[in-house]
Amino acid sequence: RNFKNIGSFGSIFDLSQAKMKNPIIVSSTDGVGTKIEIANKFNKYNTIGIDLVAMCVNDLIVQGAKPIFFLDYIAIDKLKLNKVKKILDGIVKGCIESNCALVGGETAEMPGTYEKNKFDLAGFAVGVVEKKLLLKKNKIKNNDIVLAIPSSGLHSNGYTLLRHILKKNKINSKQNLSKGIKNELLKPTKIYVKEINNLNKKKLINGCANITGGGLINNLIRVI
Repeated sequence: RNFKNIGSFGSIFDLSQAKMKNPIIVSSTDGVGTKIEIANKFNKYNTIGIDLVAMCVNDLIVQGAKPIFFLDYIAIDKLKLNKVKKILDGIVKGCIESNCALVGGETAEMPGTYEKNKFDLAGFAVGVVEKKLLLKKNKIKNNDIVLAIPSSGLHSNGYTLLRHILKKNKINSKQNLSKGIKNELLKPTKIYVKEINNLNKKKLINGCANITGGGLINNLIRVI
């Protein structure tokens, strides 16, 4: 966040910086789901912000857009500066990795709405793409090759089911979870901005899907 600009009611971004002939704006908003509960369980908050940025920008790039700015929303029972700072550190890292600006956000202290130590995150990202490079369904044709880029792990999906499995198998306490499992559970969602944008710049992609909550079946049909 640029603390010199605190006081403004809205964030400003000069779109002329994109230097595009026919710019198309693409936007996305998302959260990190119940992965937050895992962060709370292990009192580890420095990676959950990366997840937040990733879940938003990965939805932009599959349409060919380059992320340009990001805003965050943090709602918490009681403001704990150390905790919020760690969350923001992750958001900053995610924005740097995505090469987009963190132009603002909102931190809401909401006792009574959120239980003790509980919080929620939401993110909003905006990207821009040259009109002729916009990835649309009609570009995909018969005999196109389907390629997949590996995930970094669990990303930020399916954590309600995951937590249920841990509880059912009685490995839901700090004591019963090995360091390796803890690290795997909180491994941040991979940000694919550089890879996908570079491929699209060279016009090597006809279509792209971000495989999130709906899995392969429900996400591929959105672009085919």
